[in-house]
Amino acid sequence: MIDLHTHTILSDGELLPSELVRYAQVAGYEAIGLTDHVDSSNIDFVLPRLVKVCGVLNSHWPIISIPGVEITHAPIEEIKQLVRYARRNGARIVIVHGETVSEPVMRGTNRAGIEAGADIIAHPGFITQEDARLAAKRGVLLELTTRRSHSRTNSHVVKTAMQAGARLVINTDSHSHESFITDSQRKHVLKRLGLKNGQIAAIDIASRKFL
Repeated sequence: MIDLHTHTILSDGELLPSELVRYAQVAGYEAIGLTDHVDSSNIDFVLPRLVKVCGVLNSHWPIISIPGVEITHAPIEEIKQLVRYARRNGARIVIVHGETVSEPVMRGTNRAGIEAGADIIAHPGFITQEDARLAAKRGVLLELTTRRSHSRTNSHVVKTAMQAGARLVINTDSHSHESFITDSQRKHVLKRLGLKNGQIAAIDIASRKFL
């Protein structure tokens, strides 16, 4: 299992980074992305701490910890600058918090994240065909999520991504170890969305590139 989107107490998660990674290791995860929420107020505080702790954990434990950020509710004019800052300062995964239907995300955030070169647009809600085509062109992954509050549009994301040729990834958006899933649960979610074995394998490949 590889999960590229999780949160610790450095934003709104419940556990220290080491705690979350340890739980993931015991649950059988191969790799985990620590991608706490950031904007211009805290990226310079959160990111170096995640880079540091991932370096420490990777020197001792077999599970791979990947430092990253989720740029969240930032003004769309600031997203490109924040993506650049994150990459310059050690983020191995840059996620933009997409236009989920469960939060008042500013319209245009999906497009801004894609244009800025984020790695993943998290829970992109009712993403447009135009934005999905741009994601395909730019190599930006569109997220399917197992987090209940954001998962209502997974079917739309699958359909739109397939029509546009955009690549997909599945993450838990976990804020504690209780949201982790097993590999069989993950495959069950994807198959219920109508994805075939070959398409599921492509999702695995997309996640694995970060390793």
